[in-house]
Amino acid sequence: MIRIQHLTKSVGVDKIPVLKGISLDFQRGELIALVGASGSGKSTLLRCLALKEKWDKGNFVVDGQDILKDPFAGKRKIRREWAYLEQNPHLNLNRTALKNVLIGQAGQTPLWRMATGMVRSDDYMGAMDVIEQLGLLEKAHQKCDKLSGGERQRIAISRALVHGAKVILADEPVVGLDPKSQESVMETLKQLCVEERVSVLTVLPLELAERYATRIIGLSGGEFAFDIAGRRLTVRERNML
Repeated sequence: MIRIQHLTKSVGVDKIPVLKGISLDFQRGELIALVGASGSGKSTLLRCLALKEKWDKGNFVVDGQDILKDPFAGKRKIRREWAYLEQNPHLNLNRTALKNVLIGQAGQTPLWRMATGMVRSDDYMGAMDVIEQLGLLEKAHQKCDKLSGGERQRIAISRALVHGAKVILADEPVVGLDPKSQESVMETLKQLCVEERVSVLTVLPLELAERYATRIIGLSGGEFAFDIAGRRLTVRERNML
């Protein structure tokens, strides 16, 4: 189980509050959508959970390990077991989809492997299995500059899984994609939650959150406005955002 308690984050010299005592528990296999207006704190929350932003205060416990009390071991666990996906995945466009999956991101892979691209044969087979699972086997040997936005996002998801991700934090992973690519990425994330028990916490447009999420959390002014099971929001709930 993952438990966040009283996460507080402020920014700037004037310490403007962005997150105000956020508390959240979530389990393996949940697909949680964060919804809310621009500036409500959604992206900052994901960045704090990925330890890309420093917390002002709060508690962060993952599988019984207190992440913030032991910064070195805690950060190592998050880097190894959690994946942070942005709108535009950071892929090496001059390398093939397969190479991007195998090499991984900084913090996942030794520097010599990132520089040389050398991999073991068993790593190769494992990566091909995951790429096939996500429906991109025919794209494995294409350079990433030839892939569509939705295909790149699924390659980024493949990379996360190959390198042991148990939790995926996705910041607007379908923004700018055509409807078919949006559906492909969301079906992939949903399938991972159901079949692999991966946990997904993602910022989504409201209509996709209602369609795909098992749980929807609304943010407003750095606080939770509601936390409900995935369904169509009422007019009252929409007005809370």
